[in-house]
Amino acid sequence: MSSLFGGYKASKLKPQLKMAVTRFAIASNKKSALMKQQIREIAKLLAEDPPKEEKARIKAEALIRDDNTVEAYEILQLNCELLSERINLITQSKTCPADMVSTVATIIWASTIVDIPELIEVRKQFRYKFGQDFDQAAMENVGGIVNDRVTSKLSVQPPSAYSVQTYLEKISDEHEVGWKPTCPLKAEEISQPMAAPSGYSVQEGAASGLNKKNYNVVGAAAAAKNGVSVPQMSPIALPVSGAYVQVLPTPVAVPAVATTNRKVEDDDDEIEEVDIYVPEEVDIFVPAAPKSQPHSDNINSNEMNNRGRAQNAGENSKGNDDDEDKTGGGDDSYDDLAKRFAALSR
Repeated sequence: MSSLFGGYKASKLKPQLKMAVTRFAIASNKKSALMKQQIREIAKLLAEDPPKEEKARIKAEALIRDDNTVEAYEILQLNCELLSERINLITQSKTCPADMVSTVATIIWASTIVDIPELIEVRKQFRYKFGQDFDQAAMENVGGIVNDRVTSKLSVQPPSAYSVQTYLEKISDEHEVGWKPTCPLKAEEISQPMAAPSGYSVQEGAASGLNKKNYNVVGAAAAAKNGVSVPQMSPIALPVSGAYVQVLPTPVAVPAVATTNRKVEDDDDEIEEVDIYVPEEVDIFVPAAPKSQPHSDNINSNEMNNRGRAQNAGENSKGNDDDEDKTGGGDDSYDDLAKRFAALSR
């Protein structure tokens, strides 16, 4: 009946163990490649001036965790290989063999911690084979049956401050950075986890450039130029947080440098030519003055005069025609025509 409801099957357990071995190898290689990149990043942080020690410590803690995970993966991989080779012994035994209790319990305990899906099916097969009580004892690590090294490497507890500093020193030596810890560990801090960052490695005024290092550079430049010694800043180490208090230099009066204006006396002295920008000529439109319009009164008087002259000329011409009719002269003389033309033109 147990087989009908998904009981223990050796044909299902062995392939899952083989697949778990391959999965552990792939996961270990992937984490190892990422760890090499993390080591280069930590070395770069320690090589900066000033070194970003606190950020490097945080990355070193993550590096230690990945290193522990890879170490646990290798142990679990060996356990899976052993169980795969002894599958026949497990199948024929009613209870778990004494020499394999720790191995089976370690696989069951790690099935819910590591990211290997094949271990979930392996745990089900062992629960079907050895019972629910054995599965519960393995999950709770009753009597310390789980491998101690695996439990410590997969623990959620952070590594000690001594381990973090040891990793940083090894990375510094391998990459020839020459880094030394700013705040050496005390005796009571060696076994404790790494303290929270206080910001002592963060540079003051890094974004604006107004930090103590730039102060010294500017002060030294001014001293070298004017021949005046400028006191340098000195960081004061605090015993509690390890930070420093910025000491600003005392203001020093810089003597004024007398300057004389040289007057050119000789005409033969060379004069430095200076290019002067002269804008090009631009055509500017200036509207002409409006033409003066004659006054309306003058227009009316001129029109009246013209009309009067034309009327007189008409009357004169009519009188002349009558006279000519009376006298019988039909042709006008040249002088009469000129007078009429002058009268009309006026």
